[in-house]
Amino acid sequence: MTRLNLILFFVLIMVSLGVVTSQDKARKLYFELDQQQELAKKYDTEYGQLQLEQSTWAMHSRIEELATKRMQMQVPDAKRIQVISLDEMTR
Repeated sequence: MTRLNLILFFVLIMVSLGVVTSQDKARKLYFELDQQQELAKKYDTEYGQLQLEQSTWAMHSRIEELATKRMQMQVPDAKRIQVISLDEMTR
């Protein structure tokens, strides 16, 4: 009977240590998950800001203004514009 009690006692100790270890690991993983979710929120915010900035820099009016002022570009005359259809390009 004493031998059975000792075996059960050691089994109980091992199971208890396993429970404590698994709870600690779960707590650490939850903390890491929380940190990663916060980081994801920051990245989403930064991505939204970058998209807004990109749309601002790529506005047609801004590009046209830069082309005319800095590069001295101008729209060609209607006589100099040629329209090429897609059928002519595939031949």
